[in-house]
Amino acid sequence: MSVVSAKRSAAAVGPKTRPGALADGGRPTVRPPAAAHLSDEQVAQLGRELDALRDEILAKRGSSDAAYIRRMIKIQRGLEISGRAALLVSRNKAAWFTGTTLLSVAKILENMELGHNILHGQWDWMRDPDIHSTTWEWDFVTPSRSWQHTHNDLHHRWTNVVGKDRDVGYNLLRMDPDQEWKPFNLGNPLYNALLAPVFEWGIAIYDLEIPEYKEGLKSKEAMNKDLKALGRKALKQFAKDYAATPALAMLSGSGKQALYGTLAANAIRNVWAHAVIFCGHFPEGTDTFTEEMVEGETRGDWYVRQMIGSANISGPRFMHLMTGNLSHQIEHHLFPDLPSNRYAEIAPKVRDICERYGLKYTTGPLPKQVGSAWAKVFKLALPPRQARR
Repeated sequence: MSVVSAKRSAAAVGPKTRPGALADGGRPTVRPPAAAHLSDEQVAQLGRELDALRDEILAKRGSSDAAYIRRMIKIQRGLEISGRAALLVSRNKAAWFTGTTLLSVAKILENMELGHNILHGQWDWMRDPDIHSTTWEWDFVTPSRSWQHTHNDLHHRWTNVVGKDRDVGYNLLRMDPDQEWKPFNLGNPLYNALLAPVFEWGIAIYDLEIPEYKEGLKSKEAMNKDLKALGRKALKQFAKDYAATPALAMLSGSGKQALYGTLAANAIRNVWAHAVIFCGHFPEGTDTFTEEMVEGETRGDWYVRQMIGSANISGPRFMHLMTGNLSHQIEHHLFPDLPSNRYAEIAPKVRDICERYGLKYTTGPLPKQVGSAWAKVFKLALPPRQARR
């Protein structure tokens, strides 16, 4: 399949048709090494078991789930209002610390548990126009529609397929040995450290698909449309965080402190989001794949790829909430449109399936997963050993 046709078929994959247009039977040209021991029938049976698990959760969705997401929205908005109110009088150090903390938590909740999951269509079944993937605009500088294309349509279809999933390094970092090494990659650790506090801007630039535009895969009209959408969104974010809140705070002589508070809250949110995303995709134990491994891929094979290409974070319930339940990254990649509050429920069943079929289930505490992802960043900054002999 050519790059152009791959992009076209990927673009046709929406959150409600996942895992997409896959083969009805057979096997891929090459099965990933971690799954090479599985027969075609075993993969098909694994797929049926996971389909049944998904159907079980779909049948359970109801008022308790709807109450959960509405409660989360109320909590998030209450935290944001309280945080901004405290920053209006933030010449007082205690008020500044309180306001910055509350606003940081509010922004994390909005991005992780609300925005990310709502934009995946996890709550579309409620038919609430205010909590719908087609209407929600999140507190992130990249426009929702642009992110849904690169994330929902492309990343989740081609997870960790080097050459098709540009999330492997975000066009900036070398995050897989199969990516060609260039002297530029020596800066891997520096680029990643600079990316973390401005992660939302890195994602916004990534979502413009500049390499695709340069390669002729994205039209000038589409690029101009995306640039305008990003410009409008950036102005809105700036107006809210760096104009309106500091301007109101000037009435109490706290304008500068409020500006610093909103800057800090955005940076904290960005660093946290960066850490969670990297822990879910790049720690030791997560596999990447060649294009051969997805040629002729069945639904069962797609499930296998999601399980061995993702990693979880173990920890307490509060940590799971603050990650938007992306601490259950394996479950999320298997079922990206199931309500996030259900991932903890199905995680033991997914783990059992992995164990019965001889597939790894990569998980670990946050410090371990962060350290593992950063170790890969440093390791892949260097040229391959054979090239250094």
